[in-house]
Amino acid sequence: MKTVKRSLGTIALATTMIVTVSCKDGKKVEEAAPVEKEMNDNEVMTMNTSKNVNAEAILSDYFNLKDALVADDNEKGKELGLALTKSLQELDVSSFSDSEQNELKDIIEDANEHAEHIGESDINHQREHFKILSKDITDMVAITGTEITLYEQFCPMYDGGTAWLSTKEEVRNPYYGSQMLTCGKVQREIN
Repeated sequence: MKTVKRSLGTIALATTMIVTVSCKDGKKVEEAAPVEKEMNDNEVMTMNTSKNVNAEAILSDYFNLKDALVADDNEKGKELGLALTKSLQELDVSSFSDSEQNELKDIIEDANEHAEHIGESDINHQREHFKILSKDITDMVAITGTEITLYEQFCPMYDGGTAWLSTKEEVRNPYYGSQMLTCGKVQREIN
């Protein structure tokens, strides 16, 4: 089942990538937007009565990490990668079916490995691991659900095309940060 879901996801991503038109400015370096003083993705996250509160904590840590990469903050990224490993290890899968538990355990094991690497790496390597981590977190949300609206965003320029999650429609690219801050588009709304 896990292989089928991942294969379908890969096919959907490949199809989207083929249809997607790359960012108009391509490799043009954009001026960095000022750091948002309103709300970042983590502040939008609220603990709720969803099936698994620990999954919401993982999402909160994921969005903090995404925001650090958007801000080109390597040291904060390291710190938040390690924080994410702790919340990943605390995910309680007991309320899910046996097949979902097995799938979640596989997802969390892989996500934890990438979060650990982020906690030890330079920003370019952090972004490489964030790509796979984003896929894992998206797969986790497909099982755990969430009560907040998420936006799967897509950058056609990074590593052949790459997606990530956000709580806002406005694109803030964690793969290029200030170099191409708004490169990407909303691919789909989740929830």
